[in-house]
Amino acid sequence: MTPYIQVATTVADQTSAEQLATVLLEKKLAACIQIAPCTSMYRWQGKVEQGMELVCTIKTRGDLFPLLCRTIQAHHPYEVPEILATPVLAGAENYLEWMENELVPGSEDQD
Repeated sequence: MTPYIQVATTVADQTSAEQLATVLLEKKLAACIQIAPCTSMYRWQGKVEQGMELVCTIKTRGDLFPLLCRTIQAHHPYEVPEILATPVLAGAENYLEWMENELVPGSEDQD
């Protein structure tokens, strides 16, 4: 397994997605963020809701997750944003190397 993860969050509109992506890229907490439309159905405050959202898939390193999570929460328009991480089991060596070069250098304590 690699030290990399993909983190998913959703936002309601393109402007919010691009603003969040810009912050994460400028802070080098993400190497790449893909923004794609989706239909979300969920339960919120006792009611089933449905709406169009944009999924932001964030490519990063696992040790950056605590800071990434705090940064997403600080800049996210939702009261309770989705922030879910999944491990990257494997990847093309040159892509993973590129990712590493685009992220904040690793250290023992990223918190």
